[in-house]
Amino acid sequence: MGADPLPPATGAWQEGDPVGRRRWAALPGPLALESGAALPGVRIAYETWGQPAPDGSNAVLVLHALTGDSHVSGPAGPGHPTAGWWDGLIGPGRAVDTDRWFVVAPNVLGGCQGTTGPSSRRPDGVRWGGSFPHLTVRDQVAAEVALADALGIERWALVLGGSMGGMRALEWAVGHPERVGALLLAACPAASGAEQLGWAHAQVAAIRSDPRWRGGDYHDAGPGGGPHAGLGTARRIAHLTYRSPDELDARFGRAAQRGEDPWHGGRYAVGSYLDHHAGKLARRFDAGSYVVLTEAMNSHDIGRGRGGTAAALRRVGAPTVVAGVDSDRLYPLPEQRRLVAGIPGADRLRVVESPYGHDAFLLEVEQLGALVAELTG
Repeated sequence: MGADPLPPATGAWQEGDPVGRRRWAALPGPLALESGAALPGVRIAYETWGQPAPDGSNAVLVLHALTGDSHVSGPAGPGHPTAGWWDGLIGPGRAVDTDRWFVVAPNVLGGCQGTTGPSSRRPDGVRWGGSFPHLTVRDQVAAEVALADALGIERWALVLGGSMGGMRALEWAVGHPERVGALLLAACPAASGAEQLGWAHAQVAAIRSDPRWRGGDYHDAGPGGGPHAGLGTARRIAHLTYRSPDELDARFGRAAQRGEDPWHGGRYAVGSYLDHHAGKLARRFDAGSYVVLTEAMNSHDIGRGRGGTAAALRRVGAPTVVAGVDSDRLYPLPEQRRLVAGIPGADRLRVVESPYGHDAFLLEVEQLGALVAELTG
């Protein structure tokens, strides 16, 4: 067998690639950002499932995490390198039943799967690259508000998301409470704390220290010419925060990778596992988007400019289910208890029991489905 082909400079979706199920909405004018900059020519890629009710009462907004995208349901195929990331939760007859609900899933602003981000071209035709502006979670929600307006959706029956998607769902409910009918927050905090900022710093530093980063202007390099090594290191760091120590020990322990000797330059099995995930991400994601989205997550503080966290959370008017994962070390249960204590419509914390750590909000579909049912009946 030959060696694996070199990874592309970017794993972003590119003009001319298969469209898949994507649709696009163009913002009518430049998007004003919290930084004071304005982002022109914004397009939001999104996917939908089901049919909107005549009165618009059945719209559901699903928001993805850091390296997710709009393809929340359905198989892999042209334009979609992976199957839907919540496929077991969303679809006909599932917890979010698309025979009942009109589901909308956008690719986040700053992302790389069809929505405007660092890999996109500016109105003058030049790649944004390293000149792409700093974004906040509130900027991303402002773009999603514009998408809802373009679709004629005045109010979501339900907004749900986990991790970074949960940050945006919370921002929707605090910043636009009249437009959120019910809310499901999974494995997310009211604000990114020092430890999460520290993990993020290490990941961004890994990407920016890659010689092929070139200040973010690498997108037109050939295969192997992008900062895939730095992106891979960032993914390895992140993936350790996504899983639990007990799971990693049970799966890998101190075993060596088959055919390798760690005492003579080989890898432990857990190292091979991390390398595998690093390589996969480099072929489907963009390093510039990883940096922009990570820094947007760093900006997350629901109380910023709103009189503090408690005052901000009191603005949530929707019935709310807050879920945390008992083995999550990235956003552990005290983070979700803080949300429950502050949101008027959240009666108690729902604990997802799982060995899988933070990633359980993606993997424990049956438990998440039961929480959806609490809000949708």
